[in-house]
Amino acid sequence: MAKYSFEFKMSVVKDYLDGQGGYRYLSEKYGIHHRLVERWVACYRQYGENGLTRSRKQKSYTFEFKLHVVELYLTSELSYQELAIQVGITDPGRITRWVLDYRAAGPEALKPKKKGRKRTMDKEKIIREIEEGDSDEQKELLKQLQEENLRLRIENAFLKEARRLRLEEEDLLRKQRESSTASEESLN
Repeated sequence: MAKYSFEFKMSVVKDYLDGQGGYRYLSEKYGIHHRLVERWVACYRQYGENGLTRSRKQKSYTFEFKLHVVELYLTSELSYQELAIQVGITDPGRITRWVLDYRAAGPEALKPKKKGRKRTMDKEKIIREIEEGDSDEQKELLKQLQEENLRLRIENAFLKEARRLRLEEEDLLRKQRESSTASEESLN
């Protein structure tokens, strides 16, 4: 998505407010989508010049707030843009993502995700260390079990990754088939 400067957005909004044209006329004049003009004008009317500046900070929202906004959207007749202005969010696309996630996976999808990489092995789950008082047979058996446990964990991680890749590939093929079917139908 192209990033537009504050000055560019301001000139588009000023042209609209000065009556030099409607959303579609100005979108053609400046070579942008008419929805952008609508969004910029609405943000300017609600927040003034601050509504047209890009925020460099990642704003995070609580689970309760996201759930409230999604439920508000689903129960009201408001558009994403109108709702965003009402609740103080300058990016209506964020609400769109929340609603789509909510519809796909329910309220759990709105909960914050853990950051970083998942741990593959929990050190707390290692059976136990070999102790001095153990017999040689016990030491050998424990060592074999620990090695087998590690091998099975690695094998399990490999199989999970292979399954994930296979599902991604199937999804990609399905999307390609749908798009080729749609293009064949448009030719007929």
